[in-house]
Amino acid sequence: MRDLPPTATLRAFEVATRHPTFTAAAQELHVTQSAVSHQLRHLEDLWGLQLFERGKALRLTAAGATLAPIVREFFTSLEATLEDLREQKDRVRLTVSTTYSFALKWLLPRLPSLSRQHPELLVSLDTTDKIIHFASGEADVAIRLGKGNYPGLYSEFLFGEQVFPVASPELLQRVGRPGSPAELLQMPLLIRDGAELAPKWEVWFQSVGLEFLPLREGVRFGDTNMTVEAALLGQGVALVRSGHVENEIGDGRLVRLFDVPFASPLAYYFVCPKGIEAQPHIVNFREWLLGEALKVRSAQR
Repeated sequence: MRDLPPTATLRAFEVATRHPTFTAAAQELHVTQSAVSHQLRHLEDLWGLQLFERGKALRLTAAGATLAPIVREFFTSLEATLEDLREQKDRVRLTVSTTYSFALKWLLPRLPSLSRQHPELLVSLDTTDKIIHFASGEADVAIRLGKGNYPGLYSEFLFGEQVFPVASPELLQRVGRPGSPAELLQMPLLIRDGAELAPKWEVWFQSVGLEFLPLREGVRFGDTNMTVEAALLGQGVALVRSGHVENEIGDGRLVRLFDVPFASPLAYYFVCPKGIEAQPHIVNFREWLLGEALKVRSAQR
């Protein structure tokens, strides 16, 4: 670090690399031409390198051309970082823990609404399926899928979901649309594997009075988003929760099969340590979240 010059000297070098003469560089810096020349000479002496070829026009030497983008990037990054910090100094950071699938499919599309209503909130999403330990500082609040049993924590019900099969229009055109749930057993079914909370085909078929004996089971998926993506690609019929396919059904990329009411035994809850739910920034986030959840519940009626 002993070869690091004053910032003003580095700035003179950066500006001079963008101008054909010391005079033009001096005009941008609002100093004299001799001041720019002196600063650049000082920099060359400090580094033991010739940075410019002097003549009618300034030309960078090989050493100067190598250093110019590095110095320019330094000033660009510094200015951008300072701008971000000034913008954020009056904002409150809120770390929200939730599952990746819920964040991607439900929460993320709604965050612009939160930003408009509460620009003071700087939300950071922490996505995980694991149990959260608030004492470790992993997150301030959480949105969890469960049965509402969160001892020792403050929790509020957000909304429940319906579970139903979906398929792409391309698949239905290729193999035909099933006329009854029993006909699904003859179709390629996408299996969500390994997750206790994921919708299960055997439970859904049992609810409509059928035994789950798929004839054409293919790949098992370890992730909800992959299962939905496979359905979008026409690889089979997926069993999904309503919150994960709002947009896809809305724009026609997926089609709901059968209007069979089947409520998920699980629901989404807002969760946080007791006592902090009354903090102003958490109240703002919680009330916004409850408002969005109310819209979902109203649409389900």
